[in-house]
Formats: sequence, C-alpha cells, structure tokens
Amino acid sequence: MSLSSGARFFVAAAFMTSLGFGGAAQAQSSGNSGWFVPKTAQPQAAPVARAPRRVPVPQPVESEPDEQMQQPETPPVLPAPPIPDSPDLPKGAPPPAAAIGVISIPGVMRISTAAEEAQRILGQRRDKLAAAAQKEQAGWRNEQQKLQDEARSLTSEQIQLRERHLQERRARAQRDFANRARIIQEAATVSLNQIERELVRIVRQVAAAHSMNLVLHSEQVALHVDGQDITQETARQLNKVLPHVFIPDESVDPEVLAKSGKMPTTADEERADQQPPASAPASAPASTSILRTH
Repeated sequence: MSLSSGARFFVAAAFMTSLGFGGAAQAQSSGNSGWFVPKTAQPQAAPVARAPRRVPVPQPVESEPDEQMQQPETPPVLPAPPIPDSPDLPKGAPPPAAAIGVISIPGVMRISTAAEEAQRILGQRRDKLAAAAQKEQAGWRNEQQKLQDEARSLTSEQIQLRERHLQERRARAQRDFANRARIIQEAATVSLNQIERELVRIVRQVAAAHSMNLVLHSEQVALHVDGQDITQETARQLNKVLPHVFIPDESVDPEVLAKSGKMPTTADEERADQQPPASAPASAPASTSILRTH
C-alpha cells in the first residue's frame, strides 16, 4: 500500500500549518519587494532619496458595445456522431465486505511528539531569520536616509556610486535570506517525510489489527462510532515508534546533505517505488491506499 496524493496533502497541510510555513518562504512586497519580512513587522517606509519620475501610463481603451463578444441566447446545435455500444461484462467475484475505520491525520499530527519537536525547532529558526531580515532592512533604510541627507554635498558621480552600493547590498541580502528560507523549508520537508513514511506503515498495522480493510479521513465522514476511530491508537503507536525525527542542522543545506551520500534520499525512494518487489507476481494488481481521499 502507498500513500495517495490526497493523503500526502492532509499530512503536509497539518504539518506545515503547525509550523507556520504557509508563507514564510515568500517575500513581502509592500513597498520593499523581495524582503523576507512579515507584513505585520515591517517598519514604515522612509522617503526615497529623490522624487520619482512621473511616467505617463496609457489608459486602456474601452471597447465599443458593438465590439464586445455577445453570448448566444440559446446553445448552438452541434453534430453528435454515434458511439459504439459497450457490451456487458462477465460476472466476477464480489469484493469483500467493508470493515471501515476512520482517522484524523491533523489529529495525529497534533499528538505526535516528533511533529511538536519539529514545530518548535524550525519555528525558532524561522523567527530568527525574520528578525535578521528586519535588522538588515532597517540598516539599509538608515543608509538610504543618510545618503538623502548628504546628497547636497555630494557630486552626481558620488551619489550614483553610493546608490549602486546600496542596491548591491540589498540584492545580496535578498539572495541570502531567500536561500536561508529555502533551507528551513527543506528541513521541514525532511521532518515531514519521516513522519509521513512511518504514519503510513502504522495506519496499515492498526487497521490490520482491527480487521479493517477501508480507512477514511474522519473529516470527510458525516457519522461514525467510537470503535471505528483509530486516531488516538495510531498517534500513541507513532509516538512509541517515532518519538523524534532527524532535523538537519541549521548550518546544513539539505540538498548538499543529500548529494553527500551519507543517507538515503527521496530519489532512492522514488526508484524503489517504481520497481516491483521480486517476490510479487508480475500480474498482481497494485494495492490501493488505506488513506484514500478525494
């Protein structure tokens, strides 16, 4: 059994929401495009050194009513070529009776000690990065204000040189913060992948222990009884087997670590998934996910 794309979305959404990474890696653009600073923490914009030039902007030309596309009042009549009839299929063996269980993946992630550990450590790194970005932005603004105050005593060449240095400093800072944000995001993904792989195995084991052959997301089920919910049992087993996760060090780039060959990578997993087990017959049908969602 393998985790479906829908189930991966449930696990990733629960994990990233708990970490607060929904928009941490994206740059803000309220007057300072490209800076890695939360909107609520941005200082007020300082006046620029020189007044911006007014560039005439062409106004959009309004189309005449007779030039606009008019929707037909009635749908057009189109040809309908005949299609072949589908013959009835021979009778086959009926599927086994459904023994249904339900699970809340966000509920498991809230109880998981490994997810809590990753949330705490990576959250601290994210806050540290945001503070560093704000400090750098404040320093850049101070230099910009200083240049504006000294502009009258400087030649045009001196002003252009200092402006170029300011822009180069800003570009370097933007690249640095974007790279550090990527490293934090990828470290979160490394942690998530460990929880996800173990969770798939444990859900399968818990379902088998209760003779369940169909497990649904509880968020998509209107009604179920307590005996069908395996959320708490799955979370307890997950904490027993995986109380901690490996989180790359703050100074380690996850992509560089993957290329070092010191541990398996996601590329190795993809190759393993594409190769059928040697003991499995070639005609065996692929198993469906126990965490199927729509």
